[in-house]
Amino acid sequence: MPRTVITFGTFDVFHVGHLRVIERAAAQGDRLVVGVSSDALNLSKKGREPVFSQSERIEIVSALKPVDEVFVEESLELKRHYIEQYAADVLVMGDDWAGRFDEFGDVCEVVYLPRTPAISTTALIEKISATG
Repeated sequence: MPRTVITFGTFDVFHVGHLRVIERAAAQGDRLVVGVSSDALNLSKKGREPVFSQSERIEIVSALKPVDEVFVEESLELKRHYIEQYAADVLVMGDDWAGRFDEFGDVCEVVYLPRTPAISTTALIEKISATG
């Protein structure tokens, strides 16, 4: 039986850390579904608009080989709904979220992957802004 993996992220200013988490998430199963945070969700979550629009971020993530399907994540409160909607067997998140999604262990396996060290979208944006 094929295993469906689901993961979520903003994926703004796409960098190698994003690619690695997607590749490692895909390795957890046979099919990878990615929820890309909506512009509104990103604004409420991080207090700023993403550099790249929702449609651009979806286009970038959709083009990646390991990704089978992409959808817009409208709300953090809908994670359980998304897991069930896409019949996910595994939820993969970065370890900066460790423990935050354990409640979904009743509907799927929950895996937290270590983040790529020293790579942060926020830090990249700040560096670009400082040199711009």
